[in-house]
Amino acid sequence: MASISIRNLVKRYPRATADAIPDLSAEIADGEFVVIVGPSGCGKSTLLRMVAGLEEISGGEIAIGARVVNEVEPSERNIAMVFQNYALYPHMSVFENMAYGLKIAKLPADEIRARVDKAAAILELGGLLQRRPRELSGGQRQRVAMGRAIVRSPQVFLFDEPLSNLDAKLRGQTRLEIRKLHRELGVTALYVTHDQVEAMTLAQRMIVMNAGRIEQIGTPDEVYARPASTFVAGFIGSPPMNLLKRDGGRLLGIRPEHIAIAGEGWPLKVELVEMLGAERLVHGRLDDGQALTVRIDAMLAAPQAGDALKIAVSEAHQHWFDTSTGKRILEQ
Repeated sequence: MASISIRNLVKRYPRATADAIPDLSAEIADGEFVVIVGPSGCGKSTLLRMVAGLEEISGGEIAIGARVVNEVEPSERNIAMVFQNYALYPHMSVFENMAYGLKIAKLPADEIRARVDKAAAILELGGLLQRRPRELSGGQRQRVAMGRAIVRSPQVFLFDEPLSNLDAKLRGQTRLEIRKLHRELGVTALYVTHDQVEAMTLAQRMIVMNAGRIEQIGTPDEVYARPASTFVAGFIGSPPMNLLKRDGGRLLGIRPEHIAIAGEGWPLKVELVEMLGAERLVHGRLDDGQALTVRIDAMLAAPQAGDALKIAVSEAHQHWFDTSTGKRILEQ
């Protein structure tokens, strides 16, 4: 295993008007599972590909363990990468797909068999080793792709949107398998996704990116409870944090679940109520026309469109941001 150090990293494309990644630094500890999350085009996959050696570095440096790898070929970095498209050989069996890299490295046949069998047991693929990829479900194919990475015994796992091609149920199941896999192997992992639910459920720490820059690094609890900027507040959470314009050049942030329907407080005119199983989302507008979403327990009596409610928010759940910078006001 190994740590990953990213120092003042720059990615610049020819003829581009701005750097894709202007100056980025981060430290991933040995054995840590870190998720890079952000919208499409924010630079998260570019960052991962630079760690993998698949993208040229324009400035700064990347170290895996004690070794700077800027000029090191991908095959020499002792990493394994799992992609969203599985990249399995259709004419090979599951066993042959998992063993292929080891055969190329000329490992002894008995060691190859032992490594594949161990990985297959971890991923519950033991009964599928003689099947071809076309005979597998999407979730099984993704497990084969992970197994192919595991058998190499890398220092670092890199995941690039590995669950994007799976349906919602399979994504949930495979997230659990990835968490179990990391607990068992303890290998350093860097995982890219645009899905904030994936990020929140998988990460030990998250790197939230926006326009090639890091907006915040922290545990899922830290990022959710104390977003560092209005971007993080609006990106992390479903539904996102309410952001209300207030006097004095400030924005007030309030999570929907921290708003209570009360006997007195701010007036809210209900426009729409969404039923989401165990909870409801109440969408409405304040007197000044600003939209607000409230999350309530589905066991409570549901308000109706057109109702006039009173809402209250405790000071402990109020987040304040500077309107000019979008950054959190730290004394709050």
